[in-house]
Amino acid sequence: MSARAALATYVVADLATLAGRDVAAVVAAAEAGGAGTIQLRAKRLGAGAFRDLVAECAAALSGTARLLVNDRVDVYLAAAAAGARIHGVHVGQSDLSASDVRGLVGQGAVVGVSASTPREIAAIHALPAGTVDYIGAGAVRATPTKPDHPDPLGWAGLARACRAAREVPVVAIGGLGAGDAASARAAGAAGVAVVRAVCRAEDPRRAAADLAAEWRAAA
Repeated sequence: MSARAALATYVVADLATLAGRDVAAVVAAAEAGGAGTIQLRAKRLGAGAFRDLVAECAAALSGTARLLVNDRVDVYLAAAAAGARIHGVHVGQSDLSASDVRGLVGQGAVVGVSASTPREIAAIHALPAGTVDYIGAGAVRATPTKPDHPDPLGWAGLARACRAAREVPVVAIGGLGAGDAASARAAGAAGVAVVRAVCRAEDPRRAAADLAAEWRAAA
């Protein structure tokens, strides 16, 4: 699977949303359903526990999906040093800069950055080529999983972000789920990132598979 294709079905495994479910089992199910990228988000977990969770999830995956860590570059580095099959990090505007992150994780890792405004996207274009692998643009809709998100973009705002991003792939995120793939693709996105649509699904594998099928059908 190419790097761009891996973005098409993107699952954010958020511990707060999973609410006690077996995280490794959910991410394995999402991968089995066709998720190409899985991001682990654990805002309230200590570094050591988060590193152990990353290692557990990495061991549960077969290798067809890329596994990323949200925000915590230190956790990524610790997990990678311990031998976990971990592929990169995703950071927001208030985290370490993309340049700093790239310097820490090296050229072989995936670096994603949340960016929605013209100014944020322009800042990414000002960086050396290859610093940022993809942009997470949103929230498309208001979402309870990230209460500090900027004003919702809507589909028109997402389309503007995709045009501004030019050659950098954009993943749409924020309140998205079943029925949204066609609109995201029409706006120019390279993929759809979901949280509750998989984390809260009775059958996470089926939910991921339905999302992947919907994306292919929208081609």
